[in-house]
Amino acid sequence: MAARTPAVDPLGGLVIVDKDGGWTSHDVVARSRKLLRTKKVGHAGTLDPMATGVLVLGVERATKLLGQLILTSKAYTATIRLGQSTITDDAEGEVVATTPALHVTDADIAAGVAALTGDIQQVPATVSAIKIDGERAYARARAGEDVQLAARPVTVSRFDVLARRESGDFVDLDVEVDCSSGTYIRALARDLGAALGVGGHLTALRRTRVGPFTLEHARTLDELAAAAEAEQPLLSLDIDTAVRTAFPHRDIDEAQANDLRNGRWLDPVGIKGVYAAIDPTGRAIALLEESGKRAASVMVVRPQGIGD
Repeated sequence: MAARTPAVDPLGGLVIVDKDGGWTSHDVVARSRKLLRTKKVGHAGTLDPMATGVLVLGVERATKLLGQLILTSKAYTATIRLGQSTITDDAEGEVVATTPALHVTDADIAAGVAALTGDIQQVPATVSAIKIDGERAYARARAGEDVQLAARPVTVSRFDVLARRESGDFVDLDVEVDCSSGTYIRALARDLGAALGVGGHLTALRRTRVGPFTLEHARTLDELAAAAEAEQPLLSLDIDTAVRTAFPHRDIDEAQANDLRNGRWLDPVGIKGVYAAIDPTGRAIALLEESGKRAASVMVVRPQGIGD
């Protein structure tokens, strides 16, 4: 059987998916591979099955971008239920304790939220994807092991309570959180409930931003499927737009572009971190990082013979 022609060019780009609840990140990648007619699809960071919202996919050559993307900040909307703890710290896990929470005041909640804002030490959720001796913590936990994870530093730059609702003996809080990569919103729900003495867990989670990529860039898989059926463009951002969106850049001339495409390096210009080299026509040629007297490629976006 002849191989199918990919739906995008060899350089590819990014597809920003608004993930539905119930899908794993792997499920989204598998479905996207079929829609895009290529195996060269990967994702940057995972999103729990219960969660919805922004999931960044790289397609074709842009899969190589994923490890370089500066996705260190994320934003979420969520609902926290006070008065009930679960084994997974979210609504998908078995309830392990129930305590009436109606007596908890807004001032109590505000104090608890304040203590969980800023630079904090957080113990990840037991069923997280963190590896312990090569095996995911959630796999060990589901096998019945007593999983103990060490606290690690994270930054919660915003933790705002938008609304409070009472539901039976429980208190539901709608919140918005801006945080560093590696922060578990489930753990914030758990720790807020614990600090208030009533327990807590997450009942809803929606990621609204990953780095510079937001829901404005995103489409659901159903929308992506409809676009594929209508033979409309499937990429959210082509590789040039993705690079310019995600990285600072320097402008280079044609001779410098040719050097980079052939594996040579440029003189540094004093830009810190990874940045893009953009040619006179606006094309991304390479991602560079400076060290000493060299600005060397960490990824050549357009090697010689590709993307001419």
